Order: sequence, then structure tokens, then C-alpha cells
Amino acid sequence: MSREHDLPQVPSRRLMLKGAALAAGALAAVPGTAQAAPTDATEKAAPYVNPLIPQRADPHITRHTDGLYYFTATVPEYDRIILRRSRTLNGLATAAESVIWRAHATGPMGAHIWAPELHRIGGKWYIYFASAPAEDVWAIRIWVLENANPDPFKGSWVERGQIRTAWETFSLDATTFKHRGTRYLVWAQHEPGMDNNTALWISRMANPWTLTGPQVRLSTPEFDWECVGYKVNEGPYALQRGGRVFLTYSASATDYHYCVGLLTADADSDLMDARSWSKSPVPVFTSNDTTHQYGPGHNCFTVAEDGRSDVLVYHARQYKEITGDPLHDPNRHTRIQRLGWKPDGTPDFGVPVADTVKASV
Repeated sequence: MSREHDLPQVPSRRLMLKGAALAAGALAAVPGTAQAAPTDATEKAAPYVNPLIPQRADPHITRHTDGLYYFTATVPEYDRIILRRSRTLNGLATAAESVIWRAHATGPMGAHIWAPELHRIGGKWYIYFASAPAEDVWAIRIWVLENANPDPFKGSWVERGQIRTAWETFSLDATTFKHRGTRYLVWAQHEPGMDNNTALWISRMANPWTLTGPQVRLSTPEFDWECVGYKVNEGPYALQRGGRVFLTYSASATDYHYCVGLLTADADSDLMDARSWSKSPVPVFTSNDTTHQYGPGHNCFTVAEDGRSDVLVYHARQYKEITGDPLHDPNRHTRIQRLGWKPDGTPDFGVPVADTVKASV
């Protein structure tokens, strides 16, 4: 599942960028991991509107216990963190958007505000996001905000600081989930001496902003489809169902080669043992010329309004060719669609659905 190499040259800052990756995972029906509800495959899918929210990449949608959906994502300016909420998923499209935090003018957390995730842990709200100092914009690390108010649109967002990992290297796309009483953090980071941009890592947590114990590499780019343009594993997100823990992630450069991979572990296994995880040799969600959706990735999961049907949340572009650096192209749109399940109990992602045809007036 990983490849060791002779000590490579230190990747350039552009390589560290991993092709403009905006990362993130997301929450789901309950705080922690998305808890997938067993559903009947014949159940009629909700008529979702796509794209749901234009120019919002790395989307994260969670349904809180108040019955409302909460949305956050990367904005094209990379300079702030936003929130929306709605009683329905489609309602997020027109929900008012609030800026709950802005990048610092100087110093840490001053640039490249990427891939926020909103989580409810221990009666407080937390946002995990990536950022860099204003004076060193590729020195990207993982940071945490905390809000003790029951309403995340109110109260104060306290900067809890940087999540300290084993190395001071390019790191981003943190997601957290709880499994059998233990809280974990999974994230993407460049490991010194490895010939890749980012691999996936897991650690237990002492509290919502502190890691404890060993940090274990779960996956590194090894298949051809993970290494197009850049050698990238990023944007992890966990889903638990049927005695298994699924971990999705995104791979390759953030153009039309961007795609979703899948790791799977038995729920009874030691999630901190890399040998517990099996890796799909093929991507599970890719660009589609028929539906004209390209670079689907940085996904998360939530639950439909019926409280049972699983929903896939991701971003994609509506065109294949990009002029210039994908990082500067703003048109990664938030999209949602029904998540299916195969007879063997594994998720069926299907293909990214076509844009919704708007009725003529």
C-alpha cells in the first residue's frame, strides 16, 4: 500500500501545492463519522438540484441534531471561512451565507484558507482548516477554531491553534471521526524523504486540537491514477456501515484527473494498524464525458431529509480543459447526489450526475 524510495530531492513549493489541491472532508448525519443508514436500493432518490452551490470547492455538509444542514467550503479567494444552513439540502443553494472568520492580514493563518470542516464535539463546534502564514504562503498547516455557543453563527470563534504533527511539513485536509469511543484525526501530509506530495495519516486525539500516540501512514500515492500531475492522496472522509469503516480520499492533480479512491477496514480491526486497511486498486468516482462533470473529488457524506438515505457531497467542474493553473480556476461547484450500495455492502458512487435541466419559463 506504500512505496519506499531512496531519499528524493525536497519537493518544490509548487509540488507541495499538489496541483492546486483544496482539501477537506466533511461531517455527516451525526457528529463524528458519517453514520450510513441501511437503505433500500429501490427507494426513490430525492430530486436534488445540481450544481447546488457555484464556486464552492471542498464542500462539507453536516446535518445537526436540530434537523438543520450546515454547509462550509473553500471560497475562490482563499481568504475566509463561511457558513450556511437550511432545513433542506436544496435550500442550501439560496441560504444566506455568513463569514464567521477571516484570514489574518499578517502572520499565521494569513493565506490559502482551504477546506474547512465543521464538527460538533463535546458540546462545542470546531472547524478544521488549512492555512499558511501571509509571508510564506506554501507553508500550509492544519488549524482549529472553537465555538462554545450552541449556534455556530453566534458566539466567538476562538483560535485553538495549529495541530502539531510529527513534522513541520505541508499538511492539510484534516477530518475527524469517532469509532467505538475513540476519536481519530485523518489528514494529508508530506513525509520527509518520500517521493510524493501528500500521503494519508491517522492518529488518536487527546482533545479536538491535540494528537496523541503514534501517527500512522495509511496510504500513499502508488497507482497511476493517483499520480497524474502530482502524487497526491488528500481530502479523506470516513463513513461507517455494515461492520466496516470506509475512508474516501482524492488523488492526482486538481484538473479532470482528480478522482476519488477508497480504503476499507473491518470495524473490529485496529484502525491504527495500516494492515487493517485495504485499498481499491481503481478509483471509485471519476470524471465523466457523458454527464460533462470533471475532476469530482474532495467529497463527504451526509443523510437525506428522510433521515435514512445516504448522500454524496463533492465538487466538480463543468468543463474538461482549464486555462492556466487549476488553483486559479474558481469553478469547482458543490454538488450532491444519492449514494448507492452494492450487494457486497460497499458504497456505489456511480458517476457524477449531469447538471439539472432548468425548466423554461
